Amino acid sequence: MKKRPFHVDAPILHSNHSKPVSRRDFIASGLKTGAHVIGGLSVFSLFANPTKAFAELSGDLQTLRQSCGINVQGAGKIPFIAFDLAGGANIAGSNVLVGGLRGQQDFLSTAGYNKLGLPGDMLPGQNLTNTDLGLAFHSDSQFLRGILERCNTTTVENINGAVIAARSENDTANNPHNPMYAIAKAGADGSLLSLIGSRNTDSGANSMAPLDFIDPNKRPTKVDRPSDVTGLVDIGDLFALLDQQDAVAVMESIQRISAQKLNKVSTGISRDEVIKDLINCGYVKSADLADRFGDSSTLDPAADPDIVGTAGVFSSDEFLNDREFQKTASIMKLVVNGYAGAGTVTMGGFDYHTGERGTGELRDLRAGRCMGACLEYAARKGKPLMLYVYSDGSVASNGRIDDSEEGRGKGEWTGDNSSTGAAFFLVYNPTGRANLMGSSIEDQLRHQQIGFMRPDASVETASSPAANNVNLLVQTVLLNYMALHGEQANFANVVTNQGLGNAAMLDRLTVFQPLDFGTDVQG
Repeated sequence: MKKRPFHVDAPILHSNHSKPVSRRDFIASGLKTGAHVIGGLSVFSLFANPTKAFAELSGDLQTLRQSCGINVQGAGKIPFIAFDLAGGANIAGSNVLVGGLRGQQDFLSTAGYNKLGLPGDMLPGQNLTNTDLGLAFHSDSQFLRGILERCNTTTVENINGAVIAARSENDTANNPHNPMYAIAKAGADGSLLSLIGSRNTDSGANSMAPLDFIDPNKRPTKVDRPSDVTGLVDIGDLFALLDQQDAVAVMESIQRISAQKLNKVSTGISRDEVIKDLINCGYVKSADLADRFGDSSTLDPAADPDIVGTAGVFSSDEFLNDREFQKTASIMKLVVNGYAGAGTVTMGGFDYHTGERGTGELRDLRAGRCMGACLEYAARKGKPLMLYVYSDGSVASNGRIDDSEEGRGKGEWTGDNSSTGAAFFLVYNPTGRANLMGSSIEDQLRHQQIGFMRPDASVETASSPAANNVNLLVQTVLLNYMALHGEQANFANVVTNQGLGNAAMLDRLTVFQPLDFGTDVQG
């Protein structure tokens, strides 16, 4: 009797795994689903009657913002979202194709695909290859199905991607997969926050970040639900009495009063001007927050019609009943609109070698829907987006077939296998599909796949610096993020101890030509 697939939110516990004891164990098994507050000054107490307190607009808030270094548009970099599929998800073969030396469609052996869960009648070379997204997927990929379900035709036409053959250890916290700090080091920043992540960890994700990149000043803020987003800004009591325009006017008036008083006194501190500037800019920042976010719906993912509703990427019922959709919406709302420079969505329960195939298929489908929602939301906002997907380890099949409705005749996942690992990224560009590096089709296909697999579906560990070193995998992702901006020549300055090799190797590891995305991409 065939096993039934686990519910998409059910935890997965294996008899040959130790009992979960750490945060990471609980996320990988699905027992845990994978905030800071920015506050305005509370000004109500400063006025006996705030409706009469110098409420005229100065008309010069933008000048004050500039003088205080307030950037309302982020850093002008391409928004970046990572998906951390905790537990060791299948990426290669049954989802994104990974081939031999000549690229994705340099197909592996039948035995190799069998290990990747594809029986002899479902080999990608048998007209079961889909390149709608530029990057080649298996036609029955659940990642692909979920992405295409959420993206309209025009969005799909402007997406391209690349896959990286890269092994990593199974079920361990020692995989420094997360690239958030590296992306920030390349200049990504937001108008409210530098980095965000759906886990309250140093990386903001399940997997840790490479130690060489960690900057404690940019520790990701935990965001995994709409209330985390709306709770980022607290403008105090003033909006209970005034509308947004009057509240901003009052805050600007407070700033002017404060500045006038400070100019008449000495703080008694040697760095007098610095102290005055800090105090003055505190009021300016409060006025700025009130001006931009006084309307609570500005930040609320649930109030964004492009996210939730009949025309949204999620229906109202989906959003209400699925925490993974709420989590994804919260991250993409902040990142795509430039409020945060980069963010990670951690999804748990991908340690799905459960002796059947359906559980993994259902979880891959939901992950694909979340990926597609991010890409489609970026398209609706007219913003480019780099979306990166990774997992700690991978799985393999022994060839036993699950012919149930959800298994669909594919091989059951029967165990962990780090050698079948891969990661991939997709790039959406509103002005047209990103162009691959290379002067010939053959060369372009080699650029679209970094590293390669042996015919038996094991990563060839000598095929690229990233193939057997997760730290260098992050560097490879960073290089390609910088290359989208035309900044790959500055890579060695950003990563002083880079391990990817000489200029020729950096060119080989670069997938796309720079994007022509304009300047207003964050904000």
